Amino acid sequence: MSKINQAVREIRTMDSMAAGDGWLNRIHPLVKLVLTIFYIAAVVSSDGYDVPGLLGMAVYPLLLFELGEVPFGDAIRRLRFVLPLVCAVGIFNPFFDRRAAGDFAGIAVTGGMLSMFTLMLKGIFTVLMSYLLIATTTIEKICYSLRLLHLPKLFVTQVLLSYRYITVLLAEADRMTQAYALRAPGQRGIHCRVWGSLAGQLLLRAVDRAGELYESMCLRGYQGEFYYGSAQKLRAADAVFFAAGAGVISVFRIVPVFVLVGELFVR
Repeated sequence: MSKINQAVREIRTMDSMAAGDGWLNRIHPLVKLVLTIFYIAAVVSSDGYDVPGLLGMAVYPLLLFELGEVPFGDAIRRLRFVLPLVCAVGIFNPFFDRRAAGDFAGIAVTGGMLSMFTLMLKGIFTVLMSYLLIATTTIEKICYSLRLLHLPKLFVTQVLLSYRYITVLLAEADRMTQAYALRAPGQRGIHCRVWGSLAGQLLLRAVDRAGELYESMCLRGYQGEFYYGSAQKLRAADAVFFAAGAGVISVFRIVPVFVLVGELFVR
């Protein structure tokens, strides 16, 4: 199986997972979206040197992974290319901030080390939280929630069509690479001399396919905005989940829980 086919298969697997019938999937999408935004804002606004306080923010996503029965190992596997890039954001901080900030197990710790570690944690937590939203909420429900927040319909439609068109574009690219492989047997990969022509052909095919899709949308009554199925009403369970989630995030953002627990053991 080619890498492109694997990518298409992963996207379809995520779609089927998001359309599942778990209790976390049944929570109102607006509640999950608002809590995700609130969590990301809480993580990003944390102090750049407060590592113990930031570690407490890992509790909320880990609870959702466990209670929502979302495989954590699959999340790490799917994000294996994104997480290293996120962790590399602050890799040069120790070279710019060398002031002493303490020691850990006999090793001198600088401010640059602390800021690098906090940046890594912030990136990992925000990516994992975004993955949880995508893994438990379909793109249609996410777009429905964005419209409830009164985001412009043009922006929401662009998000939906971009996501849905990824698989179509990947399928076209897979056909082209297979055709090239049949015409160049024994050659590994695609020669650099044909990169430009293949990219141009892919662009032309994408434009043609987009025109066909738009015509089919118009034939089905498209008039500038999608209708994302029946409106989902807020339930008591949604309100309880929102209150519990916001409470957990607020507590671990304001109160240094890990520091207090450590002080109890030291005493």
